[in-house]
Amino acid sequence: MVHYAGTMGRTIASPGGRASSALPILAVALALAAWTGCASPQPARTADTPNIVLLMADDLGWTDTGAYGSSYYETPNIDRLAREGLRFTDAYANPNCAPTRAALLTGRYSPRTGIYTVDTGERGLAKFRKMIPAPNVTNLPLSEVTFGEALQLAGYATAVMGKWHMGTGEFAPEKQGFDFNVGGNQTGSPKGGYFAPWDNPQMPTDAPKGQHLADRLAAEAVKWMTLNRERPFLLYLPFYSVHSPIQGKADLVTKYEAKEPVGGHRNPTYAAMVETLDSAIGQVLTALDDLDLTRDTVVIFYSDNGGVGGYAEAGVEANLEVTSNAPLRGGKGMLYEGGVRVPLIVRYPGVTPPGSVTGEPVMCVDLFPTLLDIVRTPGPMDREIDGVSFYSALRDGHRDRPRGPIYWHFPGYLEGRREVGAWRTTPAGAIRENNYKLIEFFETGEVELYNLTEDISERQNLAEVDRPRAEEMRNKLAEWRRLTNAPMPQPQP
Repeated sequence: MVHYAGTMGRTIASPGGRASSALPILAVALALAAWTGCASPQPARTADTPNIVLLMADDLGWTDTGAYGSSYYETPNIDRLAREGLRFTDAYANPNCAPTRAALLTGRYSPRTGIYTVDTGERGLAKFRKMIPAPNVTNLPLSEVTFGEALQLAGYATAVMGKWHMGTGEFAPEKQGFDFNVGGNQTGSPKGGYFAPWDNPQMPTDAPKGQHLADRLAAEAVKWMTLNRERPFLLYLPFYSVHSPIQGKADLVTKYEAKEPVGGHRNPTYAAMVETLDSAIGQVLTALDDLDLTRDTVVIFYSDNGGVGGYAEAGVEANLEVTSNAPLRGGKGMLYEGGVRVPLIVRYPGVTPPGSVTGEPVMCVDLFPTLLDIVRTPGPMDREIDGVSFYSALRDGHRDRPRGPIYWHFPGYLEGRREVGAWRTTPAGAIRENNYKLIEFFETGEVELYNLTEDISERQNLAEVDRPRAEEMRNKLAEWRRLTNAPMPQPQP
């Protein structure tokens, strides 16, 4: 196999195994596209080069949409995607924002990129930390290859609009495979709030006062898709919603204040945020309809981690909660299902049967190889890609072969009640294999084993009852850490 270098010096397999002599021209064209906000001259769209629109929510829980069971939150546009596409019941992410984004972009687990958490693993009060966390990387290394770069080299126009959270300056989206960037920098939350003016140097400065961030990101996305409608494009739209600060449009807050709560879904302001996110997604879907691009576009909806809830029952801090992930245990920042199981919907006209549902396990690393399969382009050949494409499952909900285990590695701390040392998580790792999931806590060496088919709420720890399975899965987790050179937290001296 012959390889050629990408725009930032990465190595990607060339189509047909031939080196491309046109790469310098392509690099110049892409640079011009980034400057103008338009795509470079590219081949027309074909059946093998559908548009890709990847919509990602931030902190949206598994049950926080109508399609996934909520009768309090109103999400007609996300529900439309589920009616018209394939809904995954067993999709996973990492327990918080940054590591999911790194894995999603590269198809590689956290030990490969060094990104395990947000900012640092040394969260919470030091006197309560029994271990020294492993170092954490906060910028996606330029040596990594993103799906943006892979699709650029396949002739796609590419844009990111929203939460990047992988670095700024030399680590900005424009350096990582995206021609055009609106709103993306190192910031993990909208520091200036959701209503304009925003404290974000990557957002337009002409926003009328009070314009909602999600609405503006959707409007910019529609504008960009319109400019690029004649050629294949990749739109990566990772919304900041529904991450804190919890702020909703006043009229929607009033609407939900008058609505009867359902179970743990009872926060009117959060409900208003969810509906605004859904409305922004509706703008994008309507634009695809109006531009006559719906049948030529794969739309993927996903969330970067579980919802912010489930803590009171875990003894962490009830005041943190804005939603409920029930029947799942725990929430964002935990390796229990409430922290890592997330919504995933794929609408691929002519491929995904409308209204279909699958229980195939999927992890954030799987999106990268799946996108490459959809557009029939090879990926990087000089590195391990941990993800396993689920392209074969899109037609009937079943992979052509079993995926194999899913792994998590979190060698740091996420605080809960700081003053008493209650944690959302201490250093830990986890593995899901078939319907079983094992969590290993590094401070104590204790493990918990759950049968997710019979016990989705993770109430019955089977580690003692089924010791052979627990030991086997623990050994597989340890071997995976060895193969990926995963750093371990160290005991305090």
